[in-house]
Amino acid sequence: MKMPGMGNMSGMMKQVQKMQKDMAKLQGELEQKEVEITAGGGAVKVVANGKKELVAIEIDKDVVDPDDVEMLQDLVLAATNEALRKAEKMVSDEMQKITGGMNIPGLF
Repeated sequence: MKMPGMGNMSGMMKQVQKMQKDMAKLQGELEQKEVEITAGGGAVKVVANGKKELVAIEIDKDVVDPDDVEMLQDLVLAATNEALRKAEKMVSDEMQKITGGMNIPGLF
């Protein structure tokens, strides 16, 4: 005797397995993607990857002023925060392509 809805369950499981495979592939690809942010007219550049890790910080030597360390700290902080936000958005946008906008808590 065939149970009603079991065919749908099988199809759904296949979709979930495909989604998991696609997400694993995407996560590997995202580790290679980078976002770059500058602050202070390019005086500070921060690069982050899809794992939301900083991979580079470049500081123009002309912005290094021993009498105004706070300004440099502010530039680095602003660029770092924006790079991490941009990396998060990149990851979120790519994941939504796979999940079709489904809200799956704790997924990424």
